[in-house]
Amino acid sequence: MKKPTYPSFSGLPRQHLLWLMVCLFLAACSNTRYLQENQSLLVDTDVDIKGTLTSTEKTDLKNDLTSRSLMLQQPNQKFLGSRLKVWLYNQKNYEKKSNWFWNLMLSERNLEAPVIYDSVKTQESMERMVAYLNNQGYFYATVQSRHDVSGQKASVTYDVNTGKNFIIRKINYDIPDTAIAKVVKEGERLSLLRTDVPYKASDLSSERERLTRLIRDAGYYKFNRDLVVFTVDTLNKSFFVDPLNPFEVMPNVLRTDQKPTLDVEVSIQQPEDTNSDQTKRFYLNKIYIYPDLYLQESTEDSSFHTTETRNLIIKYHQNIVRPRVLMRAVQLRPNERYSTSNYSNTINRLYDLNLWQFVSLQYKDAKDTVQKLDAYIQLTPRKKQEISTNFDVTTSNDYAVGSAISLGYRHFNLNRAANELHITLKGGIELRNQARAGLSLQAQEYGINADYVLPRFMLPFRVRQNYRSTAKTRISAGYNSLRRIDKFNIRTVTASLGYEWNESIYKRWSVKPFNLNYVGVSLTPEFERDVVQENPYLRRSFEPAFIGGEAAVFMFSNDDIFHKRQNTYFRAAIEESGAWLEGVNSLLNAVTSKRDNLESAANTKISRFVRLDLDYRHYWNYNRSSVATRAYLGIGLPYGQSDVLPYVRQFTSGGPNSIRAWRLRTLGPGSYYDTSYVSSIFPDQTGDMRFEGNVEYRFNILRLFGGTMMLKGATFLDFGNIWMLKEDTSRPGAAFHLKNLYQDMAIGTGAGVRLDFSYFVIRLDWGIPLKKPYPTENSKGWYIGEWTLGDGRWRRDNIIWNVAIGYPF
Repeated sequence: MKKPTYPSFSGLPRQHLLWLMVCLFLAACSNTRYLQENQSLLVDTDVDIKGTLTSTEKTDLKNDLTSRSLMLQQPNQKFLGSRLKVWLYNQKNYEKKSNWFWNLMLSERNLEAPVIYDSVKTQESMERMVAYLNNQGYFYATVQSRHDVSGQKASVTYDVNTGKNFIIRKINYDIPDTAIAKVVKEGERLSLLRTDVPYKASDLSSERERLTRLIRDAGYYKFNRDLVVFTVDTLNKSFFVDPLNPFEVMPNVLRTDQKPTLDVEVSIQQPEDTNSDQTKRFYLNKIYIYPDLYLQESTEDSSFHTTETRNLIIKYHQNIVRPRVLMRAVQLRPNERYSTSNYSNTINRLYDLNLWQFVSLQYKDAKDTVQKLDAYIQLTPRKKQEISTNFDVTTSNDYAVGSAISLGYRHFNLNRAANELHITLKGGIELRNQARAGLSLQAQEYGINADYVLPRFMLPFRVRQNYRSTAKTRISAGYNSLRRIDKFNIRTVTASLGYEWNESIYKRWSVKPFNLNYVGVSLTPEFERDVVQENPYLRRSFEPAFIGGEAAVFMFSNDDIFHKRQNTYFRAAIEESGAWLEGVNSLLNAVTSKRDNLESAANTKISRFVRLDLDYRHYWNYNRSSVATRAYLGIGLPYGQSDVLPYVRQFTSGGPNSIRAWRLRTLGPGSYYDTSYVSSIFPDQTGDMRFEGNVEYRFNILRLFGGTMMLKGATFLDFGNIWMLKEDTSRPGAAFHLKNLYQDMAIGTGAGVRLDFSYFVIRLDWGIPLKKPYPTENSKGWYIGEWTLGDGRWRRDNIIWNVAIGYPF
């Protein structure tokens, strides 16, 4: 009898696959086996919200009410429809499983005790929900619960009636101290309290912290946040049954469209001790800085050398950094009033110099004077030189294995001026697996790049600088060689001068007024004859070129502790090439009486184009999962005497960081599908425009190896394509037309696993096309109806797998 065959998932042994399927089945049906007769496994909880809320408000409120701090009992998490962690818990505690395999699987982080329904915790959850709703301004909200038990499985539903939310009608201030009142008034436009918006107790707490920071920043070093007091004064007293209890409302209010209102009074009280310094302004006296103070070392050490400048008293053992570097970084000045902003800016600028491992800034009352502070800046040096290595191994459908190695050297303090030197060497190869020849070299790359970074703007004129961080000037030069065996060799020489600075804590700029690239191209005779000469667009793309112009990048990212639930990343980059090179060309023409110019002298054309890249990402983060989204748009416009973008600036689609249901560089452009012999030799498809969107749901599965590694899963949906901006007769359907956008859109889906070691991630994704931009055998786009998952050859051609390091976005 012939043995049945099973599909192989990236080489997963069939016995392991069967074991996984058995585990999931057992986990789904045996989690109540070990419960006592009077116990029920909590399998489902839900919140049903009623009230005058929008759908978005209901969704946000439901997410809040289902948090573990309010809903004390929640079902065990599921994996593929089963409570696998509960089943593993039972295997360890009841079945007493113990061998090398079970010891690996039964890590404490992979176990969850079954959640037993507890009516007492349900009641406490209801009380917490009511308290939370009151703090959100729903003062007459009610919460009831109902539970259902069937076969030792329980489900609980919380019925929430929010009623109507109180609205803030007016905000009054009571501040006896006229100086503090002036500070508050000047910052009132940034207040977190607003009229005609729903009342929330959390807004009062946030406003107290804002006022405290504002007042301290104005010089009130010892101001205590407890002096900020809020009084809530409800209006329309006729609404209430008891005027002394503003939250006991007459029932008829619930049936009207009128929302109850309240006034908020903000008071900044005087301290009880009239001699207290809490409402007195403080000024800086002396500023001491210790550039090489090591941990556990005392500032009172008599062996320190001392150098005094106009603003600083520098105490040091070794002269590791020039005084002017410290003076630029430290934003404190003697006799200026104390400021929390200057404190933060000083800390940030000192860290940005990359010279110190730890930075500490402390204030002490100055001796023999009142309302004066001495500042002590303590700096612990880091190693001034560093060597790093990075090694990657990848695989994809267009090559069997690829590897890359990079060596980096960094010097952080050249000339004792915090000038940095970065040198990077890199090299990589791709190997293809041919049926008869075995592994052979497909591509190789190597290069060197050097950056010289100065911690200031290097300009012939003075500019006003944002003091949140150190502005930097970056001078770069490099050489790179990319060789694809039997096809081409592209050599790139680069040089640039640029400036980098932070506009704010979340916004960063990089501007390169000078950016020059020389791209030299050598084609093999066979590749030039069989591929390039047959495609005029490709022939012009592979011409040697000067790429010289300007570039600017703006980045926004708020991925920090203040945006744990949601965070955003946005990057906008624009590059222009040809303008100032054309000026050099014209100058040489004038000098040589039009006998010679840059292009003729170097036998290389100037690339004239403008390229724009927009990358937007948004993340929703939950306890054990997250949703990541990305939208990308790229456009390149050649102008003047150039009619194509250089090959190194063209757009491609498909691959592990793009639309994962297509192989690398094989998708598009537009509805064009290359079935010629050329595509088997050179599958790269390029275009002038790229649009993509991605949605990925990421979730935790298990912790392995004692918790040092997390096994995570993901499902994703990718869509997009590349296009030409002009008609290309050799590639029909490649040009972008808005009316054909839907037809030209490629859509793919898939799933993946990630091995997350915290410091790096190994990612394996499977992608499969849902919609193809070109006609298939039985349809004009949607491909899902043609799936033949049982056909091994079909799976090899259509299920694309990608191995990569790091997340795709």
